[in-house]
Amino acid sequence: MQLIDTHSHLFLLEFDTDRAQVVINAKKNGVEKILLPNVDSATIDSLLDIASKYPDFCYPMMGLHPTSVNENYKKELEYVEFWLKKRKFYAIGEIGIDLYWDKTFIIQQEDAFRYQIDLAKKYDLPIVIHARESFDEIFKIMDEVIDDNLYGVFHAFTGNKIQAESIIEWGFKIGIGGIVTFKNSDLNKVVHNIDINHIVLETDSPYLAPVPNRGKRNESANLIHIAKKIAEIKNITLEEVAEKTTFNAKQLFKL
Repeated sequence: MQLIDTHSHLFLLEFDTDRAQVVINAKKNGVEKILLPNVDSATIDSLLDIASKYPDFCYPMMGLHPTSVNENYKKELEYVEFWLKKRKFYAIGEIGIDLYWDKTFIIQQEDAFRYQIDLAKKYDLPIVIHARESFDEIFKIMDEVIDDNLYGVFHAFTGNKIQAESIIEWGFKIGIGGIVTFKNSDLNKVVHNIDINHIVLETDSPYLAPVPNRGKRNESANLIHIAKKIAEIKNITLEEVAEKTTFNAKQLFKL
C-alpha cells in the first residue's frame, strides 16, 4: 500500500530535532512521497535543503503563502519567480487568500493570488490553494481566471457540498486532511458525496493532526488515519483509498 502526503511543512523548525525519524515513520506507514509547499522567502533555503536531502521522496513547491502577504509582497513575488526560473518545482503553492487571522492586506492577497495563477499558467504547474474564511473571494477570482491551462487542488478543504461541486467542475482536486476525523466537523458528510477520483490526501503537518493524535504535532505518518477515515466514510477498502488517491496525486503533480 502506497500513500502520498500532498501537503506537509516538513521543513519547518518543528521538525528540526527529529526530521530523519519523521521520514522513517512516514515510510513505515506506507507514505512514498511528500509534497512540500513553500511559505515565503524565509523558508526557501530549508525547503530546498530537505528536498535535496530526500530526493524521490520530498518534492518542493514554490509560492507565497497568503498570511505572508504584506506591504512588501511584490518583493516576495520576485523571489518566487526567480526560483521558478532556476530549478524544477512541482506546483505553485501554497497560494490563496486567508481572512481568518487578518484582513489588512486583502487587496494585496488578491493581487498576489492572481499573479501566482499567471505564473502557474506560464510554467504549466498546478496551484495549491489555501482558502481560509475566503471561499467567496477565491471563487470570484477563480470564475474570472479558470481555463484549460489552470489546474490544481484546494488544500485543507473545509467547504460544503456545493463548493466541492464547483471545484470539481473546474477540474480541481480536493485535499482532505485531519479535519475529516474531527467529531465536531461536518466534512465527513461532504466527503461521503465526493467521488474518490477527485480526492487527494494531505496532513498539513505539523498542523491539524487527525484523531487519535489530535492536539499533538502532526506528521506524515498520520496520513494512514486520514485514509482509514475516508475508507470508513465511503465504505470502501483502505487499499482502494490508497490506490485511488495516490493515482490522483501522481497525475496532478506529474510525479
